[in-house]
Amino acid sequence: MSEDGNEGFTTRPVLGRGPRAIIGPAAAMPFRVSRLRAPADLARWVDYFWIVRWSTVDIHEQQVIPQPVVHVAAEDGRLWVHGVGESRFSRTLTGDGQVFGIAFRAGGFRGFLDGPVSAWTRSVRTVADVLGVDDREIAPRLIDPAAGDDELVTLAARWLAERGPVDDPVIDEVAALAEAAEHDSSITRAEQLAAQAGVSLRTLQRQFGEYVGIGPKWVIQRFRILDVAAIANAGGDVDWADTAVRLGFSDQSHLTRAFSRIVGRPPATYVRTERTGGSER
Repeated sequence: MSEDGNEGFTTRPVLGRGPRAIIGPAAAMPFRVSRLRAPADLARWVDYFWIVRWSTVDIHEQQVIPQPVVHVAAEDGRLWVHGVGESRFSRTLTGDGQVFGIAFRAGGFRGFLDGPVSAWTRSVRTVADVLGVDDREIAPRLIDPAAGDDELVTLAARWLAERGPVDDPVIDEVAALAEAAEHDSSITRAEQLAAQAGVSLRTLQRQFGEYVGIGPKWVIQRFRILDVAAIANAGGDVDWADTAVRLGFSDQSHLTRAFSRIVGRPPATYVRTERTGGSER
């Protein structure tokens, strides 16, 4: 498909999306991640497609900080719906393999459901369970190692279009608010997003629960944690007390607790580990 929905669509890389969510990138060497744009006719619902390929004789455990979006991933012969997750995601990689995934926009998965996205938060279920569609034929085709990126994205895009997602303008409104929270580090409270949307905090909370799957306060703090991870991954000297205040944490202790709860260690310790190439793990 082309970017306007016609045949001949050629995938293009999506730059700058996702790397900061990888915990310990200094040691994340055995795999390669491709992030590819969705065609324009799916852009209301889908952010990008991703493909992870790995080849390692060792056993490598990779951890990721979940973002406030739903993913659908093809692996082990099935399509799995990964609802918004609150704790870090861990995947063990060994041998040769690949996973194909669809990253939805914040709120985008609501267009494929009959009910709220929050019904699937903190869960991993098959597409058959969630959408009532048999996924056993499409899933193996999406992880065919002989298929190229363009072929896989075209196949996935066609499959998604056949699901007939609802053309709901609220998806765009909610996605825009989530994107504002992601890119504007001065947004630290849900009240700021409510004011930007021109709605009450209660209305915003209801919309985020139905469309994103989790509340706006959680979404904002998760993006600020990802900001902390990006700062830590940069490897420079960091004034953590100043960083805490700038990103809306009450103090350095609050930042340390929030980061440690997700990543598993304080940011200062994490920085030292990354400087040694992950060898202190």
